[in-house]
Amino acid sequence: MKCRHCSNVLEVPFLDLGTAPPSNAYLTPDTLAAPETWLPLRVLVCTECWLVQTEDFAAADSMFTEDYAYFSSFSSSWLEHANRYVQTMRERFGLTDQSMVCEVAANDGYLLQYVKQAGVPCYGVEPTASTAAAAREKGIEIVPQFFGVALAEELVSQGKSADLTAANNVLAHVPDINDFVAGFAKLLKPSGVSTFEFPHLLNMIELNQFDTAYHEHFSYLSLTAVQRIFAAQGLTVFDVEEWPTHGGSLRVFAQRTDSGSHPISPNVAAVLEREAAAGLKTPAPYLAFQARAEKVKDDFLAFLVDAKNNGLSVAAYGAAAKGNTLINFAGVTPELLPYVVDKNPAKQGKYLPGSHIPIVDEDYLREHKPDRIVILPWNLKTEVKSQLSYAKAWGAMMVTAAPWLEVLPWISTL
Repeated sequence: MKCRHCSNVLEVPFLDLGTAPPSNAYLTPDTLAAPETWLPLRVLVCTECWLVQTEDFAAADSMFTEDYAYFSSFSSSWLEHANRYVQTMRERFGLTDQSMVCEVAANDGYLLQYVKQAGVPCYGVEPTASTAAAAREKGIEIVPQFFGVALAEELVSQGKSADLTAANNVLAHVPDINDFVAGFAKLLKPSGVSTFEFPHLLNMIELNQFDTAYHEHFSYLSLTAVQRIFAAQGLTVFDVEEWPTHGGSLRVFAQRTDSGSHPISPNVAAVLEREAAAGLKTPAPYLAFQARAEKVKDDFLAFLVDAKNNGLSVAAYGAAAKGNTLINFAGVTPELLPYVVDKNPAKQGKYLPGSHIPIVDEDYLREHKPDRIVILPWNLKTEVKSQLSYAKAWGAMMVTAAPWLEVLPWISTL
């Protein structure tokens, strides 16, 4: 396989999680008995541009389908993050009712609703019909296509050039990263700004976040790789911020190389230096990662088996993609984990891909009162602990399996 950005032959392995179905390919009662598509889940490293990437097996349009079930608005902490972003961008870049904001991968309108409330003209690009419909219900204009140069040129011809574009947790999801990034250079007005948020590869490695690898993530991103990709497509990174979201993310600010005027922040060099100090431009940290993932898998299985042998009931919370990665890598079945709770109605009544574990609502949790609750979206553990605090009354304990196995105290130490 050749690198998606620079076409260098990929030879350095990073992670091999065996085979699994796409992590968001939830099953219905009607499709439960039908054959599933299992694909290898292997991640490789380019030693030329240092882009970490999933080996090619699945097309984006086979995973981001019309019934895509990830709705951003079901996380209250993410809504707060989006609202803060909008207020900050308005103040920093002087957005007014004469400006235009475009969000690529607008999902269910979780962010653009705040742009609209602020009186700033906006629209979103969102190819998945289920989330796009939810955004339209909020009164947000949605362009239902995948983003790239061709769509950007079409939008510009329609007078929809942007003063600000937002792209949160989507840069990792695109198979043709060059075309995707080049689209922003086309869509921006001469003085426009693009922001991108994505989980930071450095945190994935240092904090053992292997379960953020799944087929929908074509890339695993460092600023080292992103800066190079952007420069090749006509964008210059002028600032970067570090955020705790999704286990530790970067927010990258970019401008058109041919017309941007923002000075380069010292933050850019600081993050690049940290990545270099951690060895991200050498094979060593990538080659050591597999063994750490194997330990999490073994510890999780041992926990479930031990609970069963000791008569303890176990449930999971959050039918998240990262949870499916862990469950399928570990080979967990309903015998060890009989159900997972999720507050998203679009997932309730369905089954996890691969493991066929049923997804239920919180009423089911209250009725069955499990002894242990495994929080699969560990990045939301503080939010979930607060949401499920009533489980303390029957003696339940909260657990995270990744990035390492941990029984959580009910009183937060944060």
